[in-house]
Amino acid sequence: MSVSVVMPVRNEEQHLEAAVARVLSQDYDGELEVILAVGPSEDATLAIAQRLADADARVRVVDNPSGYTPSGLNRAIEAARHDVIVRVDGHGELSPGYIRRAVELLERTGAANVGGVMDAVGRTPFERAVAAAYNSPYGLGGGGFHHRDTPEGPADTVFLGVFRREVLEEVGGYDEGMHRAQDWELNYRLRSAGHVVYFSPDLHVTYRPRSTFRALASQFYLTGRWRREVVRRYPETASLRYLAPPIAVAGGFGGLGAGLVGLALRHRLLGLLLFVPLVYVVFNLYASTKIPTDAAARLRLPFVLAVMHTCWGLGFLRGAPE
Repeated sequence: MSVSVVMPVRNEEQHLEAAVARVLSQDYDGELEVILAVGPSEDATLAIAQRLADADARVRVVDNPSGYTPSGLNRAIEAARHDVIVRVDGHGELSPGYIRRAVELLERTGAANVGGVMDAVGRTPFERAVAAAYNSPYGLGGGGFHHRDTPEGPADTVFLGVFRREVLEEVGGYDEGMHRAQDWELNYRLRSAGHVVYFSPDLHVTYRPRSTFRALASQFYLTGRWRREVVRRYPETASLRYLAPPIAVAGGFGGLGAGLVGLALRHRLLGLLLFVPLVYVVFNLYASTKIPTDAAARLRLPFVLAVMHTCWGLGFLRGAPE
């Protein structure tokens, strides 16, 4: 089966060459092409993409004027020539044999979409702390595709994904109104239409996490806002994993404010509410000792966890942009 790899990219000069190189080096016998949907970037992403296309006829560049991921994916799929669509992003590096094994799984299982593990790997101590939090239930809440010990089989969602093109077209492709969480939303529609989404731990993608607190905070705030939109559209999908951060944020800030007022007014019961944010601090420190990582990264873990939980929670409480 011939495959088209679709990559929506924007401001990815740091990772784009490595991501494309991993695709082009796959040991796949069938025909393969790479479609780079490039959004308006503040760095050299477009120049790098064009240089990659000039150097290898398998690589093509299409414009994604909105810059949003789902519209870039749809533009790339429209330009694709083949019947298997492999979703990759500019922060990801496919493991050797990924495409070959994924196509074999599509044929063996009859699934509409197959995918595997999001293997977060950092280089700097900060990135390693973020990666450790990604890979832990204390950080992102323990989604199955974050762990290699998750058993193979049907799943609610998978990381990125390898799709049968005709099924993507059947459900209307990616929802361009979902600027984040579009993978989860698409997989929900696939399952609702009677198709199978299939997870295999044999498939894994190296994910490069954000490298600064500011970038991490922005990522999680926007993710929280769009997860709220998922729950608004599909209330039956609400779970403790999604609701814990906003509950913790509301309780923590509410308890802090009420507790300080209680201290000022010498109101004992209100003052006791200061224990609510203290509970989170204790949880955070406990989690930071339990998440496996190196010493330099561990020193940053309490702050990384606080940013992830707080920004996700604030974003969820705020809701998706109008």
